[in-house]
Amino acid sequence: MSPAADVAEDGAPRSVLGRALGVLGAFTDASPELTLSDLVTLTGLPPATAHRIVAELVGWGALERVGRGRYRIGLRLWRIGALAPAARTLREAALAPMQDLAAVTGHVVHLVVRDGYRALFVERLPGREELTVRSRVGRDMPLHASGPGKVLLAHAPAAFVEELIARGLPRLAPGTITDPAALRAALDGIRRSGHCLSREEMTEGTASVAAPVVGADGTVVAALGVVVPVGAALPPYVPAVKVAAATASRNLGSRPPR
Repeated sequence: MSPAADVAEDGAPRSVLGRALGVLGAFTDASPELTLSDLVTLTGLPPATAHRIVAELVGWGALERVGRGRYRIGLRLWRIGALAPAARTLREAALAPMQDLAAVTGHVVHLVVRDGYRALFVERLPGREELTVRSRVGRDMPLHASGPGKVLLAHAPAAFVEELIARGLPRLAPGTITDPAALRAALDGIRRSGHCLSREEMTEGTASVAAPVVGADGTVVAALGVVVPVGAALPPYVPAVKVAAATASRNLGSRPPR
């Protein structure tokens, strides 16, 4: 059967699996909790069908009830996602150096990968000092609006960068770069220096230092960064961040250039 045969004229999937995936796909970072009515509206499913699928997903653990009439993604689905070989290998390679960096700096440490046009946070270690940050594991943000995201963007193909710019550069915080020429210049600087210094680009009141994590094939597969108060001097954090990123890279099988 062709893929088109599994889709109705209104674009809704006909198969049970397709409908279940449609329900799960309705949850986003902006809408982590949804009601049954929300799911009916977002998926186009009949209420009875949506109710049956949601009940089965809850029973299996892919969804969980939150209060009265609201649902969110369940832990069982998260555990399965964590088994993905690439993500698991990356997290295992980066965890020890991230722990060292968090211990040395006392601040939040992030591990971020590129997911389409977004920066996806795959690991986050808390700091000793309280600092309000937007990040959490599983959350995604615009690539241009954070230090780790800009590190990933700096090592992406030029055509990809231009596509991202054409899509628009929304402002998240006072320091977010929204001018295409300024972003291109910032990415050039990251490639030359091997790190990124960022102030109030993702969250007001915070700054960050980030560096690339390189895989065994020599490509940048992630970015590792530390988040500090906006008034902190950033250059002193650069060596520690670069050491952590380099250690994670070695753990992945990357070798420094001769």
